[in-house]
Amino acid sequence: MKGKSNISCIIIDDEPLARDIIKNYISRIDNLELIASCSNALEAFNLITKKPVDLIFLDIQMPEITGIEFLKELQPTQKVIFTTAYSEYAVDAFNLEAVDYLLKPIEFSRFLKSINKVFRLTSNTKEEVLVSTNTKSDTSDSFLYLKVEKTMQKVFLKDIYYIESLRNYIKIKTSDREIMALKSISSIESLLPTKKFLRVHRSFIIAIDYINSFSPSEINIKGTKIPIGRNYKDMVKKVLGYY
Repeated sequence: MKGKSNISCIIIDDEPLARDIIKNYISRIDNLELIASCSNALEAFNLITKKPVDLIFLDIQMPEITGIEFLKELQPTQKVIFTTAYSEYAVDAFNLEAVDYLLKPIEFSRFLKSINKVFRLTSNTKEEVLVSTNTKSDTSDSFLYLKVEKTMQKVFLKDIYYIESLRNYIKIKTSDREIMALKSISSIESLLPTKKFLRVHRSFIIAIDYINSFSPSEINIKGTKIPIGRNYKDMVKKVLGYY
């Protein structure tokens, strides 16, 4: 991202369902701003020439002109992530310096890794670094080193109740303290084990083990009521077994 600004993006895909999935994923990530969703390359070309964007989600197999052909002709300064059902074009995509190559059906966790890559490539600031150690396992000794002010603080995953996004910062509530760090909630989400943590709102990630009670609209963790976002309700119901 440019400083603390949003990354503007555009979707180019001839499949309505594919566009809707990417739209949903974008809506769940801080600092991503969807400018337009286009069904063909020509429509996108006319838009981009009038209003440049930072990032393009580009399908390959489209009528009239393919995503590969479009990118060769455009030679954009924008970052490009290919979203396609065909693996055989990966070499061509990376020769065109694409940031990533996502195969459909695209899982959100894989999408998130691509976005984190874009954030790293486009960042003009020395953002506080989050270092993970064994976080993908479910062992009780998994932890993060989180840079807070001028020190790296060790945070055990087993101690985290929930994580809240506060504009450009995150607040991590643990069993004995609150930690504030300059970091996006989406970037820390990619480091957490999905069996232990669940994104329930654009601004909240909760530790599943500390849920005291829940309803279709909110979750109670240690006396704190955390809302369930509209875009997250289906996933929350599935993970928590609420029907």
